[in-house]
Amino acid sequence: MQAQTLDKVTVAGWSQPISEITNLLAEPDKGFFKAQGIALDYVPGTGGGSAIQTMLTGQADIAFTDPASLYLALDKGEKLVAIYNIYPQNVFNVVSPKSRGIRSAADLKGKRIGVYSLSSGTRQNLQVLLNQAGISESDVTIEVTGLLNFAPLIQGQVDATAATDTGLLVGRMKGLPEVDVIEVKDHLNLPSDIFVVTQATYEAKKPLLKRFLAAYRDSAAWMIAKPEEAAKIAVTRAINGRDEALNLEIIKLRNISTISPTTDAKGLGHFDAGVMQTGADAFHKLGLIAKPIDMSQIVKSDLIP
Repeated sequence: MQAQTLDKVTVAGWSQPISEITNLLAEPDKGFFKAQGIALDYVPGTGGGSAIQTMLTGQADIAFTDPASLYLALDKGEKLVAIYNIYPQNVFNVVSPKSRGIRSAADLKGKRIGVYSLSSGTRQNLQVLLNQAGISESDVTIEVTGLLNFAPLIQGQVDATAATDTGLLVGRMKGLPEVDVIEVKDHLNLPSDIFVVTQATYEAKKPLLKRFLAAYRDSAAWMIAKPEEAAKIAVTRAINGRDEALNLEIIKLRNISTISPTTDAKGLGHFDAGVMQTGADAFHKLGLIAKPIDMSQIVKSDLIP
């Protein structure tokens, strides 16, 4: 019997192989992609912007990125298509110790704020939050503190830090004191992460992309149905996965962000097109992108299983 020839698909990630993406990392154990005839590869990154760059330089087929990074790339003239809504819920936040008295976005003026990296969703969501409060980035001091890193906040080197729900969970377990949390979704509930491809890839590889998305959806559905199994697998597959109990808490948070009223109605991966347009309009209004973008030309649902 002939061995099955697998089609290689490379995903450019925004992060290292961390426990919240266990559904991708579990491929050697679960074989969701192999079942669709795909050999999955993952290239780590340092934020959504870097994921798109990795894809644009031909090192990956698909970018695991965020809407903000998509808007910025489209604004530069890149021809891109959003094909799957990974996390419909905005998981970004800004965290500060209670002692700092930062209760609202307006309180961030003049403060030092940490971000994972300058090309990360933490920075772009912080910009949205500041702009909603009538503050520009020049009114604050941005410090790059590294991925999931609350040490500068705990040590008082920054007044607040832009993070994610899982980052905050880990920070609390590592001794983060009582904090105030400003949720970006209360201002703009954009998806946290989406799959993006170049227009050329979208046109040329539709059958392969359909198989990829079917495999991804199966992997996401597995992690939602069996978080305990995923937490166990993350111990050996994720670079930050040694603590199985912590993995489980992170995976549960990520599972919550995977579902929304839209996915309840239409299935995992579906977009709320209106929200994506609202985000683009907000970025334009705030001067983060130079020209308006018609997202109906960018967001495509025809490949979602």
